[in-house]
Amino acid sequence: MADRIGSDWIDNGSLSFFDYGSCDSPSETLRERIATRGRFGMKAQDLNGKTIAFAGSGGLDSCTITRWLTDKGVKVVCFTADLGQPDEEDVEAIGKRMSMAGAVDFVLLPARDAIAGAGVDLIQTQACYEGRYWNTTAIARCVLTKAMIQAMKKRGLTIFSHGATGRGNDQVRFQLITNMLAPDFEVYAPWRDEEFLARFPGRSEMIDFCQEKGLPVTASKDKPYSTDANMLGLTHESGLLEALTTPAHFVKPIMGCYPADAPNEAEEFTVTFEQGRPVKINGNAVNLVDAFLQANAIGGRHGIGIGTHLVENRFVGIKSRGVYESPGVELLGTCYAFLLQLILDRRAREFFDQLSLLIAKQIYQGYWFDLATQMALEAIKRTAELATGTIKVSLYKGNISFVSATDTNHSLYSEENASMEGIGSYNHGDSEGLLRVFGVSARVLATSGQVKLKS
Repeated sequence: MADRIGSDWIDNGSLSFFDYGSCDSPSETLRERIATRGRFGMKAQDLNGKTIAFAGSGGLDSCTITRWLTDKGVKVVCFTADLGQPDEEDVEAIGKRMSMAGAVDFVLLPARDAIAGAGVDLIQTQACYEGRYWNTTAIARCVLTKAMIQAMKKRGLTIFSHGATGRGNDQVRFQLITNMLAPDFEVYAPWRDEEFLARFPGRSEMIDFCQEKGLPVTASKDKPYSTDANMLGLTHESGLLEALTTPAHFVKPIMGCYPADAPNEAEEFTVTFEQGRPVKINGNAVNLVDAFLQANAIGGRHGIGIGTHLVENRFVGIKSRGVYESPGVELLGTCYAFLLQLILDRRAREFFDQLSLLIAKQIYQGYWFDLATQMALEAIKRTAELATGTIKVSLYKGNISFVSATDTNHSLYSEENASMEGIGSYNHGDSEGLLRVFGVSARVLATSGQVKLKS
């Protein structure tokens, strides 16, 4: 019963768009709704007889929430985005699981092109959060929420629901993005509903509930951690990973292997960028989706970006531990960084790094669509326009080594100017005047007493 948004067919067996409709009074103003929502928040008891849109993945939380709400008289329409999840062989099978959980309809949102485009944004902005986390899950929430809101508007649905917990970042991302893109929508978060929390204090109670209801969930009380996946990368967290005595390599990789298990021979990898976009992999033309899929496969088998450990600062003020996989983004992102080294002068480099840190934080916190991010992206766009060239690297047991850079038309690097040999037009003696000018301010620091030689 899935209908694909933007495709050339819609299953006539699904509910009509007109069946969904808004349940709010036409006389209720947007301001009144926002004020009421801000004071109390939505509860399950407010949803009886209403139809909501639920962002579900077909996992334990999704099935539990859908069944629980259905039992309370709520009509749940499940929305799932095809983000190229490497841990899901058949995304349409999610619809079957959600239907068994009680969903009245299932909507599969084709979002592979969108997530690949977002991946290019990550690479062009070098948007790593607190180290080497490429924001792969965070940017996927932006892609999913936007696609879901667009689909909801077509169906007349105005209640957005999700299964993010009250301790994590995703609840913030879903809420802020919905508030920005659809301020007239309401958001229902079961993990902030006292009735839901009383019924399901933790995963054990949810597993028992699903087993009692005969729901086909793969989660078990013995599963050591949870995983969130999309084409750009995987996030592993919770469970045994919450203990810092559990090593990162405790996680079983899905997108590749650990460096120790990678081949004993190096492999060269070549990517050609045109205005910041990867257009060729190893000399063969690719679209964005194929660029990431091929980079994932090649990087993954050499342990690139596999098992990255990070104890990070969540937006809600809690520190959390995650283990990440992002072989394709790490590989393409590193190659792009080598290209940036050639085209940015020191002032542009400093400004770029500031923008990169800002954008990384904005994505992580759910502010991808706000004015600050859009302003920063416009500035980065000028850099991407200059990022054309071919980068060759060597991959060996988790390491990426530079091999060559060619066809870099906007490169500032000059072999002649940089050479220590007696070639080129650069005259070493010209530095004398420059250093005399710099020396004036240096001497003032001493005569003013700001700098002193200490014994």
